[in-house]
Amino acid sequence: MSEPAKTDSPQAPDIGLSSGIARLTPEKIEKVINDVIKGETGARLHTYVETCIHCGLCSEACHYYLSHDNDPHFAPVGKVKQTIWEMLRKKGKVSPEFMQQAALVAHTQCNLCKRCAQYCPFGIDIAYLMTVVRRVIHKLGCTPQYIQDTAHSHSVMLNQMWVKGDEWPDTLQWQEEEAQAEIPTLRIPLEKEGADIMYSVIAPEPKFQAQLIYQAAVIMDVAGVDWTMPATTGWDNSDMAMFTGDYELMGRLKRSHFETAARLRVKRVVMGECGHAFRSVYDMGNRWLGWQMPPIPIVHAIDFFYELLKEGKIKIAKKFDSPVTLHDPCNVVRGAGLEEKARYVAQQLCEEVVEMTPNREHNYCCCAGGGVINCGPPYKMTRIQGNRIKAEQLFAAKTRGARTLITPCHNCHSGLHDIVHHYGVGLDIKFFGDILYDVMEKPE
Repeated sequence: MSEPAKTDSPQAPDIGLSSGIARLTPEKIEKVINDVIKGETGARLHTYVETCIHCGLCSEACHYYLSHDNDPHFAPVGKVKQTIWEMLRKKGKVSPEFMQQAALVAHTQCNLCKRCAQYCPFGIDIAYLMTVVRRVIHKLGCTPQYIQDTAHSHSVMLNQMWVKGDEWPDTLQWQEEEAQAEIPTLRIPLEKEGADIMYSVIAPEPKFQAQLIYQAAVIMDVAGVDWTMPATTGWDNSDMAMFTGDYELMGRLKRSHFETAARLRVKRVVMGECGHAFRSVYDMGNRWLGWQMPPIPIVHAIDFFYELLKEGKIKIAKKFDSPVTLHDPCNVVRGAGLEEKARYVAQQLCEEVVEMTPNREHNYCCCAGGGVINCGPPYKMTRIQGNRIKAEQLFAAKTRGARTLITPCHNCHSGLHDIVHHYGVGLDIKFFGDILYDVMEKPE
């Protein structure tokens, strides 16, 4: 099992990984591994490693394992044995070649989706073990190039897309003007102190998908919500540093986000449809900063749409008539328990909802989350081939009538887009916001 898998080398050169590995020495590797193990982990890591009995019950929970014809290298326990297990067993005395394979396993063959933890008889969180591996890789300076570039953008601009300071408010003004053609009185309130809600998004929205900000503004306006958006840094809720193992930067990003909300004195933060960003502000970044729960309540878009529909703040003019199937994003379903609220929203918006099998907390991961899609083009086919099982699941839903795939998460949206097109599934992919905007009642 300690032999590396031979089917998963990158499809293009990864200069960040290769140049980082070239700089390593056995002495540096040993020191960094032991510094992380002894200085940053504790009973949790050792309990997991010492408790695992290598039963393999986690295997069939993993989409990589199922999509690679049950190859044990791709089983969760196989990934542990190829990475952290060897580091511990050899007390850090591993080679640069070993670290290169460990980086590939931890960054491109695991989405940290935690589905395997549900099937482990001891509840071992293998996603946590892979994050320890990524932390070692980060401190050794051999993180895959594309995701490290994204972390660099976070570090310099406090957003992941190199959106400059003036570009952000300019984009909001542009979308406000676009929306005013539909609702002349609509405003996107900037820097409004004391509002009920600060609305935050991930940087790909102003960079590539500004129409989602337009749609959100229309929804907020029609619902009569007291809301605002910041004009300064702190507006981007995404966090690739969380996935590279750069926790110092992760903490800086989350502090900026929380401090912006505190400066505006809002009652809560409503987030757009993103799973990893929700994880970063609700489950990881806040705890790195010392808060068990966020200092300001965090609400995911699913929860917010549920509230608007449940309280009658949004009325539906005509339900979406294309049969839909609903993808359950790992970070807001397994990570936050929003599966039933998501179904309520889908049923209120759509004529027919066709359930995938399995679904809810048992649904298969999109194979894009956990920073895997952010490792970029060299690993695109690794993702696509690693989630053949998802394509089969989507084909089955289509066979039962589904024509549209709802996925309330940006990474899921992008990852499933690749899978749908590569395998020829033929489903149209939408966010909840896309459908809500289309079917809601709007002023004449």
